[in-house]
Amino acid sequence: MRPIHFFSLLLSALLLVAVAPIESMAQAQFRALVFSKTKGFRHQSIPDGVVALKKLARDNQFEVYTTEDETIFTDEKLARYDVIILMSTTGTIFNAEQKAAFEKFVRSGKGIVGIHSATDTEYEWPWYTKLIGAQFKNHPHIQSVRLNVIDRKHPATYHLPEKWLWTDELYAFKNFNPDVRVLITADETSYDAKDGMGEFHPMAWTHEYDGGRIFYTALGHTDWAFLSHDFMQHIYGGIWYAAKGYPIEK
Repeated sequence: MRPIHFFSLLLSALLLVAVAPIESMAQAQFRALVFSKTKGFRHQSIPDGVVALKKLARDNQFEVYTTEDETIFTDEKLARYDVIILMSTTGTIFNAEQKAAFEKFVRSGKGIVGIHSATDTEYEWPWYTKLIGAQFKNHPHIQSVRLNVIDRKHPATYHLPEKWLWTDELYAFKNFNPDVRVLITADETSYDAKDGMGEFHPMAWTHEYDGGRIFYTALGHTDWAFLSHDFMQHIYGGIWYAAKGYPIEK
């Protein structure tokens, strides 16, 4: 064996030994279940959103498992996760046993994150409506809006300006839970709202409900939303809060 080749192999082996302990020390902050089942309208942005959440997990040291199989909603299977991310779910998805497992997960002190059409889900389940915070009512065509970031003391809004110009499918809601903490509102004078919600039009909120922590954002209809650094930081702040429960400024 040539001396140069031998020393190259030796150096490679030493590097592997040096790196191995560092890699073995890496530990996920928390585990997230990304659930994107639809039984109503299906957003074409779901695959982009799932990929973006995987990248977010890689960049922020947490684990994700993605699925559209509702049979994962059992006590045993959900026990390994700290937060469930409802990625633009729609329709009536869960049976009675799966609903019970979902409720038990929340009551154990864990977190739920809802993205966009998570409010277009499970209309006949009052517990879920209170949890997610509202039900989808309608939306106009996709357009730009001035968003008012009225609460910048939450991890989902730390980084955002007070006035945020954003383009999306802008949901209006019914059966809104007045007990939530609203983070962002839409200025209906800045877009063609049609049958909107008036002067107070919530677009993102958080609250504690039945023992768990919940974050919801109505944003995220489009593919390109998940390419936005500001939007993904908004999502990550909500996930981090829901999973860990770390302090929010009062």
